[in-house]
Amino acid sequence: MALAASSIADNFRHILARIEAARKSALKPAPFTHLVAVTKTHPEDAIRPLLQLGHRVFGENRVQEALAKWPALKAAYPDIELHMIGPLQTNKVREAVGLFDVIHSLDREKLARALKEEMARSGRTPRVLVQVNTGEEPQKAGVAPVHAPALLAAARALGLEVSGLMCVPPFDEAPAPHFALLAKLAEESALPLLSMGMSGDFETAIRFGATHVRVGTAIFGERG
Repeated sequence: MALAASSIADNFRHILARIEAARKSALKPAPFTHLVAVTKTHPEDAIRPLLQLGHRVFGENRVQEALAKWPALKAAYPDIELHMIGPLQTNKVREAVGLFDVIHSLDREKLARALKEEMARSGRTPRVLVQVNTGEEPQKAGVAPVHAPALLAAARALGLEVSGLMCVPPFDEAPAPHFALLAKLAEESALPLLSMGMSGDFETAIRFGATHVRVGTAIFGERG
């Protein structure tokens, strides 16, 4: 059952307060921590309470779902920053580059080439993050940690600017070691952005320097 607008707004304020508290208690927080409100499967009516509160940073997992929701919302609110946080197929690159402002899911050289070509064609240059499969789970997207530097080098050789790293730790493991690994990889490659942490573990991610936390369920309730 969809949450009422007032409940969504209350949840949002509570998450912001928890982010601020986590930043204050962290030994070395990132210079900023942006909340990416993840709206996958949630309709426009669930999104509007956050827009009315001034929030502008949102995330979606699927290109087709985003195309159905976000063009009209972005026209109404031109300062929206839309993040692609799910796996991206090369045949969806044109739509993704046209709609999203940040793409978190670069995980192979073929996709890097497709993104670079579409950016050159369209003139749009969304920021790009490399997704690292820190748990090396076969069912999950992302490049293995040992191969992340090579993918980053290949992307840079193509002329694709990479801004940071993203990960989704295994569901059944403590997230802290995965966040620590991602932070180490980012530091070694001089990458400023770290997208890590979701509804259940974003405070831990902030301790390890997350610049973007991706929170959906804790704001909007269970997916529709």
